[in-house]
Amino acid sequence: MSTATAQEYLIAVALLLVAASATAAALARDPLRQAVLLAVLGLCLTVLFTLLQAPDVALSQLGVGTAVTPLLILLTVRKVRRDTAARHEQGGRGPEGGDES
Repeated sequence: MSTATAQEYLIAVALLLVAASATAAALARDPLRQAVLLAVLGLCLTVLFTLLQAPDVALSQLGVGTAVTPLLILLTVRKVRRDTAARHEQGGRGPEGGDES
């Protein structure tokens, strides 16, 4: 009986971690912070799925939710910021080098 109670306690803690990290990711304004919090959420979900004895789902979550998706978000933010910085260096001109007005 103590084993079932310990497992239920761990599942409850994992659920609280998932809820807290999901809320933090949703409330974050900075895309970089959101990507990091999304990776943390993926790790929390991986732990939860492992505790719920779903190792296949946990491995998928670890690969996609913790690694690939945050990486794609970080690369996208980097590209957008580089393009924005390059546009500002050109003095606000369009791709042709002329005025946009």
